[in-house]
Amino acid sequence: MISSPFGSQTRTRVLIVLGSIESSYPRELARILGSAINGVQSALRSLERDGLVVGRSVGRTRVFQLNPRYFAASALGKLLEKLAPANKELSERIKALRRRPGR
Repeated sequence: MISSPFGSQTRTRVLIVLGSIESSYPRELARILGSAINGVQSALRSLERDGLVVGRSVGRTRVFQLNPRYFAASALGKLLEKLAPANKELSERIKALRRRPGR
């Protein structure tokens, strides 16, 4: 299990996934993480409040991604690249992710 440099295990894992797949919505993140959606939504709210992620509405769905305007965005990306392989189970779930093409 990796340490939690971003305050909690869920926050750290959400950032790792967003760093790997670029953007996602809370239900997909919860499925990838194997976590309750409430915990993922709470982590996303706090990450957005801290400026690490940004969300936008696509229809009725809120889609999140790493904040490209975050003052340390490139350093954050590099750190997440190093943290991702440390959690083998999460890395496998990300690799197995099948996404439908947009319409």
